[in-house]
Amino acid sequence: MRRLHRIGRLFKITNGFEAGVIIYALALGAALRGEAYLKAYPGGFGWALFAACMLAVLMAGAALVDGVRAANPELAAERRLLRVTRGARGLRG
Repeated sequence: MRRLHRIGRLFKITNGFEAGVIIYALALGAALRGEAYLKAYPGGFGWALFAACMLAVLMAGAALVDGVRAANPELAAERRLLRVTRGARGLRG
């Protein structure tokens, strides 16, 4: 069981750098897939499929970044504190 736990830790995204690397890999694959669509379907339909590939990467990337932020409670607490202090400064100024 311990060995499975160690292997499972390899597949967890724990910080923004790891999320960025995965998003880059997704974008690279989507660009290649979109290029294949452009060759297979020249014209507007090919461009629409290319755009759909890129939008899928944007949505997946946003989900990854949100997941990393939610999984890191220390950063979330720090952001809340920063937001509160900015608001307090705005009220006084």
